Amino acid sequence: LGEKPLYYGLQHGVLLFGSELKALRAHPACEAQIDRGALALLLRYGYVPAPWSIFSGIRKLPPGTWLTLRQPDDAAPPVPYWSATQAALSGACRPLVLSDEDAIAELDHLLRQAITGQRIADVPLGAFLSGGIDSSVVVAVMQAMSTQPVRTFTIGFTESEYDESDHARAVAAHLGTVHTQLVVTPTEARAVIPALPTIYCEPFADPSQIPTFLLSRLAREQVTVSLSGDGGDELFGGYARYDWARRIAAFPPAARRAGAAALGALPAEAWSALLAPVAPLLPTALREGNRADRLRKLAAVLGSRSDAALYEQLVSFWPRGHVPVLSAIERPTSFDEGPALHDFEAQMMLTDLRTYLTDDILAKVDRAAMAVSLETRVPMLDHRIVEFALRLPLIMKFREGRGKWLLRRVLDRYVPRALTDRPKMGFGIPIHDWLRGPLRDWAETLLAEPRLRAGGLLDPAHIRELWREHLAGRNDWGYRLWPVLMFEAWRDNLDADTNGRAA
Repeated sequence: LGEKPLYYGLQHGVLLFGSELKALRAHPACEAQIDRGALALLLRYGYVPAPWSIFSGIRKLPPGTWLTLRQPDDAAPPVPYWSATQAALSGACRPLVLSDEDAIAELDHLLRQAITGQRIADVPLGAFLSGGIDSSVVVAVMQAMSTQPVRTFTIGFTESEYDESDHARAVAAHLGTVHTQLVVTPTEARAVIPALPTIYCEPFADPSQIPTFLLSRLAREQVTVSLSGDGGDELFGGYARYDWARRIAAFPPAARRAGAAALGALPAEAWSALLAPVAPLLPTALREGNRADRLRKLAAVLGSRSDAALYEQLVSFWPRGHVPVLSAIERPTSFDEGPALHDFEAQMMLTDLRTYLTDDILAKVDRAAMAVSLETRVPMLDHRIVEFALRLPLIMKFREGRGKWLLRRVLDRYVPRALTDRPKMGFGIPIHDWLRGPLRDWAETLLAEPRLRAGGLLDPAHIRELWREHLAGRNDWGYRLWPVLMFEAWRDNLDADTNGRAA
């Protein structure tokens, strides 16, 4: 599934490869020229999806593939030895026929198998625990199989809307783990930002990279290996956007186009009143901007030319065609391949499994953990669990108006439902407010018009317009500006490193 990256490329007749771009850049043959098409993908999604990298001529080996080269300039393509797409297609053709109880028992058994193998270590071992479904079920199974209390770790925040630490502590107390919790102040969280370009060798812009690093650093004080619950959302349908997209896609194309036209005539005040009760649950694309702008974006979602394009709108920071990268060449992604599965919910989960999980979630955790010499392991991504999940009928995932039905029922075996039955929270930070407050000077330096113009890659006028609107409070553009800021900070670090090696 891509838990570890491998970069490779041919530069001046030399085959370069390594697990980090900095390893390739250490070779004198490496040119390290920014790929404008990859930069556009970074701004759109917050990460550079495989097989692309931020450098021209350097690629990431896709998950589940090998590459055989008999000459340095061999043009042989990567060959899959395991394919999530093929596993999903096979699962759709041969779905499991199980009773609810049998499905619950089988998933519990598979989790025990995976965790048994991943608990083997000659060094201290623990687990991340957010208090959500995924991490709680991993810790619960770990503890059930252990004769000693499992060491668990949680990061909390002083801002209550971003804090899950009380829930994690309650789950830990019920399971009897040795629990360590750190409540982080905004000042402590912001202190991580200058190190991000070093931690992530390729520019990366998921704001939850900050708490992920803090959690990894906390765990490393006591353990060398930590298990996580990543993968549960993509395999068992945990993201709220799946429900949003499914509801929208259920309307016939003509009705959606009519709705898009009608929204254009709807006053912004009416739009605000309509969606105010569910505003926190809105997908990224519908959370940012002022009321009129969000209305336009919803209309764009409704007017999408296909279900795949609809979903891409919901997961993009910058919409396709509006990314402020000068002379960018569009790079194909999984969104361009069209749906391969009959069920739209299954196709969305497969798309996330092949893109967001690998290039965002796993990259984020791996880089943050390795920066503090912590090894992370992901039981949910054991191929047996993945293949089982891809054969499950959707009723085993989406039921009672929410996702992860089967995973929740496994957790019910270990933890009272009252401790975990609550809306999903993201692992986020108040990026909008920080950019207007304590991060304003830092951001202003990176977004200065002369600097952007001199870089020759980004459209200064477009970016400066958003920055002014954000500072004035007319719009919330934090999620669009964060990829720009992370790229500019990474580029500063790249230039400093290059100059240092040249000296």
